[in-house]
Amino acid sequence: MRVTIAEVARRARVSKTTVSRVLNNKADVDAATAIRVREVIAATGYIPSAGAVGLARGVTRTVGMLVPGLTWPWMGEVLQGVADVVESKGYGLLLSTANRGADSLEEFSRQVSAKAFDGLLLVEPPDAVRHLRVLHDSGLPVVVIDDRGRRPSFPSVGTSNRQGGADAARHLLETGRTRFATVTGPRDFGCTSDRLNGFRDAILEAGSTLDPRLIIEGDFTSESGEAAILQLLETGPEFDAVFAHNDLTAAGVLSGLRKAGKTVPADVAVIGFDDIPLAAHTQPPLTTVRQPLRQMGETAARQLLAQLAGAPSPSAPLVVPTTLVIRESTAR
Repeated sequence: MRVTIAEVARRARVSKTTVSRVLNNKADVDAATAIRVREVIAATGYIPSAGAVGLARGVTRTVGMLVPGLTWPWMGEVLQGVADVVESKGYGLLLSTANRGADSLEEFSRQVSAKAFDGLLLVEPPDAVRHLRVLHDSGLPVVVIDDRGRRPSFPSVGTSNRQGGADAARHLLETGRTRFATVTGPRDFGCTSDRLNGFRDAILEAGSTLDPRLIIEGDFTSESGEAAILQLLETGPEFDAVFAHNDLTAAGVLSGLRKAGKTVPADVAVIGFDDIPLAAHTQPPLTTVRQPLRQMGETAARQLLAQLAGAPSPSAPLVVPTTLVIRESTAR
């Protein structure tokens, strides 16, 4: 069994606070007691946790991060951005996922109660919004990454989804496309409505229209992209361009078009969103709207560490702009 700080305290005949003070090299512990505690630590092989080391000073020098899961194709870039900033400032990173639903959130709540970290970065998992206000109101600094457009009343870092959708539409218009299909993300995601509204607005500004029969809801997977495009080819009006709300969906669209004997971009232009590594290696390489994923992680981490240092929270969400990356899937 793992030796605990309570066991060390019992064997050394001191309190857990005294053990923590020894671990933190506090000067207010007499030399004989400190020697006795260190002898017990050496004899038992006790490895102090961040919580034990931080007990005396009231901080853990650890940042918590809760994410929906690690299989999201862009999660690695966000995590790397967070880790680069956090580690450079001498903090540890405690990563949790919501893969197991309620069980994961219950375990995460225990970490919050145990004060295992000083502040929280959160890539919003499903059904977590109602938990965020409770955490924030309890005094835990929280910064949300990619809030899906729900705009909680505490700090968040996102990207310019609406502008990205508009840039996608303008690019397709510039290449001479006139009949636009769209495979969206889930309708309850804020980023879905932002990307769709930006795309529609730019088309309307150009004097064209977006046929509602050519708008299909997907779920950000390649399977949904392929199924949507095959459905449109069978039942919908003709189209010569597709805006997919992420790159995985766009990859599915490309697959569906190939199966139907359509050539990209000669018959149909395809544009995605995110610019994950896959986008440069599809056939043909995918034009997409790049989300600055690592920069979003870096920005959120800096914001959280600034709050921990006493800086006030920003009064509005921080928005990191998207950029259009043009590749062969939209070329004439």
